[in-house]
Formats: sequence, structure tokens, C-alpha cells
Amino acid sequence: MLRRLFRCALGLALVAGCGGEAPDEDGLDDDIAVPGKADDAWGACQVRQVLAWVNEPTTSAAVLKTIGLTSRPCKNIVSHRDGQDRLPTTADDDLFDTIEELDAVPYVGPKAMQRLVEAVAERCQARPEPELVFSPQAYEASHLAKLATWIQGAQRSIDVAMYSFSDTNTLNALDAAVRRGVKVRFVFETASEDRKAPAGTWSAKLEDRGVDVRYVNKIMHHKFAIIDGPRDAVEQAYSGRLVTGSGNWSNSAATRYDENTAFIQGDGELLLRFQKEFNLLWENSRDFAWNLSLLQERGLPIADALIPDDPGVDAVYTSANFRTTTTAAGPGFTLVTGSDTVADRLVALIQGAQSSIHVASGHLRSRPVALALMARHAERPDMDIRVYLDNQEFISEWYDSQQQAELATCLQAAGTSEAKQRACYDKGYYYSFPVQAAGVPVRFKAYCYRWAASYAKQMHHKYFVFDGRLVASGSYNLSDNAEHATLENLVLYDATRFPGLVQAFEQNFERIWVTGEAEGRYAALLAQLEAGSGPVPIVFDPMALDQAQLTLLKDEIRTHCPAVNSDPYRLEPEKHLTCER
Repeated sequence: MLRRLFRCALGLALVAGCGGEAPDEDGLDDDIAVPGKADDAWGACQVRQVLAWVNEPTTSAAVLKTIGLTSRPCKNIVSHRDGQDRLPTTADDDLFDTIEELDAVPYVGPKAMQRLVEAVAERCQARPEPELVFSPQAYEASHLAKLATWIQGAQRSIDVAMYSFSDTNTLNALDAAVRRGVKVRFVFETASEDRKAPAGTWSAKLEDRGVDVRYVNKIMHHKFAIIDGPRDAVEQAYSGRLVTGSGNWSNSAATRYDENTAFIQGDGELLLRFQKEFNLLWENSRDFAWNLSLLQERGLPIADALIPDDPGVDAVYTSANFRTTTTAAGPGFTLVTGSDTVADRLVALIQGAQSSIHVASGHLRSRPVALALMARHAERPDMDIRVYLDNQEFISEWYDSQQQAELATCLQAAGTSEAKQRACYDKGYYYSFPVQAAGVPVRFKAYCYRWAASYAKQMHHKYFVFDGRLVASGSYNLSDNAEHATLENLVLYDATRFPGLVQAFEQNFERIWVTGEAEGRYAALLAQLEAGSGPVPIVFDPMALDQAQLTLLKDEIRTHCPAVNSDPYRLEPEKHLTCER
């Protein structure tokens, strides 16, 4: 009955009995058939959205009546969902897990199901593909310029979780939004430090403009904003906007670094998942306490059952590695030992890849990810696996031998203790050298002899492209620190839902993989060094170099500038961009 019932409701097939056949008293026929793959092709979105909608606490019997349901199915659906106490969002709730469970409710027959499908029809309409902004760009074309435009369009609410923020135009846009009556909440990593001497800080500037600022007791590395999202009502997820990616809200992220930022409209699942994550942060954060007139508002609780589980998109968070606690200092997060939520997901995707794995990451210090990449290459040496890293991830063969020795010493001291062994592996080990030594092509965005934040043109992406069909991208660095000491996100975009986005990431990877090649920068720089005239450049235009190329370049710089490793150069690199021969 169920397969036929949903085809009738969707109007996609003329099946015997769709018309005037009355259901049994319980709304079902005796020949219940569980939907299979054929049904998923025509009803997957509707099934997910019907379940999500009837699970919403705001979907009352009165609301169900407005879509044409009679009293008995309305009452029975709500009674089942709310449990014996007849109250939503309490411990005894019995939310609908499957469409079969909903179909089994007395008096939910074909007509009732048809009305439910019609009620969620708009949620299943095609949404515009996310717009990607890749950095570096001129400021006017950057993610910050587009962000300001989106903030200017906000009508109700803005929720921000941001690691680094220093852009005046964005601050002004938030100020104008508050003046229009938009409620803005801001979980800000920097606020933890700003609170010690708040006057004049960016946190204080935000609160002076009516933006409520809070911080958490872990590193808060997210870079996302939810505009007019489901803070107060689930339905707002299907018209709201989400901004997320690798880019902080800073001029460097916009105009100097390699970054990606996605601007997403009306994707209900992603909006709900990010709103749930923001709510978790907000409810377990601590007040910056500068503008004490600001109210600490809580949002709508979002249970998993309210989120449609579309196989074409997902988001995972390192917050799953923590439990919430409250101490004398306030609420916060405590690590759950042995939990590796995001790394485990990436390892599974690496193991399942069949043709290609393209990685663009600022860091490669995650043991499980590095080992998985090496193992997949060993299993399939013909597979196109390539890794592009930032300059700061380069280490020499000598340094690699040193870190191997330190690890061996640590493991010996750890003995048989798994916790101590894990601590040895979790010390920021640099995996670029062993990964390339294992045969995986690794290149670095090379732009300096010695890395320094003041002049770095960082390769700050954090994305994977698997088989040219699945992108994993977000704030998550490939490090143990990101997994176990930091709050991060990773969004999964499948080409079945986001073909343009996946193609754009692939194109970006191919472009950055050959940075500087067309201009001949590497050969020109070596020639300049060997010519023996003029200052030796210590900071130079970016280029993609492999281990051997960057090793040779550093050797040449040392040969022509012996002072480059002296204390003045090491301790104050920002003062030494070139070196006299």
C-alpha cells in the first residue's frame, strides 16, 4: 500500500486503487510495501521533508488542519509525536523516524499523505547553486564585499561564529543591520582575549553597535554566518542564507591568501545543521560582558529529526568530540577521549575514492589523514592523488629524521599506555615529507625562505575533491589540534546536488597546482640568485614547488646569503625581506 500511496499522493503514476478506494480504519491496506530505490527516485525529497515537517513542534493539530487534514489524523499525528504527556520537546516525545511509521498512524491514508506532500512542496523546489568566491581578489570582488551586501539584505537575524574579524566595512554593515532592528549574535574567538582589556577591542566595537558577543572555552575556528536563518522557526531555513568556508573576515583573507567562501541560499538542510551548531556554541558560551544591556537570547531547539537527510549534502563538526560541562568559570566543552569525528569521515572518503583525491590544505599534521593518503597510494599507485600545502608545511629530510627520533623516544617512554602513545602522535607531527617520500605528489605554495605571518601569502584552503564528484570543505585544518582542541566544520557537497560548485573546486585546484609556472618564476628566481648581483630575495612571488625544487631553492638562498640563519633573520623575519650578498 505504501508504495502505491505515495505514488498517488505525488501524482506520478496511475495505479489501480488510487482514486476512490477508502483506506482501512487505520489508514492502511494489508499489502504494505517498503519503498525501494525506484521510489527514492520520485519521492526521496518529499519523504524527507514530510518527516521533518511533522516532527516540528510548531506543526500542531491546528496547523495540520490548515492543509486540509481532518481532525482524526491531525490529532493522531501530534499525539504520536508528542508522547504520553502531550507536550512537544519533552523526554517522552516519539518523533517519526521513517515514512512507514507515519503511514501506520490511524487515519493517515492516501488523502492525508497527499496533503502532507503538498504542504512541503516548496521545500523540494530547486535552489540556486552556491556562489563561490575564491581569494585572493581585489577587495571589491572579494568575499568581504559580497558578505557586506548579504548583511545589508538581512531582515530578522544574523548569527556569526568567527575565528578572526578585522574588517571595518563588515563592522559597518552589522551596525546598520542592528539599526534596522536585526538581532545579531556573534561567537568570537578573539573575545576570550579581548575581555582581559576590552576597551577599544573588536569585541567591544561590536557590542558598542548592539552586537551581542560571546566566546567559548576552546579554540573557536569556525568561519560562518547565518542570515535570516532558522533561529526562531524551522521554515526560515528554506529562505535563509549561509556563508561558510575557509576565509576569515580580514583583509588578508580577502586579498592575500588562497581561500574559498561559499554563499548558500535556501538550502534547508545546511541552514538547519549550521543553526544547530551555532545554538550549541551559544548555549555553552560565556558573555563578553561589555554592553550589559544586550540580551542573551536562545534560539529554537533543533533536533536531528527536524533536519532532512539529503544524501547530496552533509556537514560534520568537531563539536561531536566534546561534551558540554559547567564549571565555576562558566559553561564550556570538555574533550571526549578517542573521538575523531571529522578525521574518521575523511579517512573513509579517502579509502573509498576510486580515481582521484585532490587536497588543498594549509596544513598536513593529521596522522589518520596522512596515513590514509599513503595507504591509498600504496593500494592504487595509478590513482591521481595530489596534495598542495602552504609554505610553512615544508620540512627538510634532516628535520624529518629529528621528528622521527623524537617520536620514537616518546613512544618508548609511553610504554604500553594507549593514552600516552596517543599523546606522542598528537604533537603536531609534520607529514609532508613522509607523504611525498611515499610517492604521493606534494607541492608547496612557496613564497619565502622563512615563514612569517607579517608577509605570508598563505595557502589557507581546507578542501578535498574526491573522484571529481565530492567536495569536502570548511574551516577544518588537517591537524590533531583541529580535531581535539578546536571547534571546526567540514561541509560535504556532492555533484548530484552541486555540479557547478564541485567543478569550480576542481578548476581551482588545477590552477593553484601550477602557481607561477606560466610566468616561469622558479627558473627566473634561480637565475637571479646565481647571477651574483643585487640583493638575495628572502620573500618572493608565490610558486608551486615540490620537495626537491624547494630544497634546491633554499640551498641557493643560503649559499648566497649565509646570514639568513643568523639570529637577526630568525628572530625578526619581517625586517629581512632581502639579504645583501
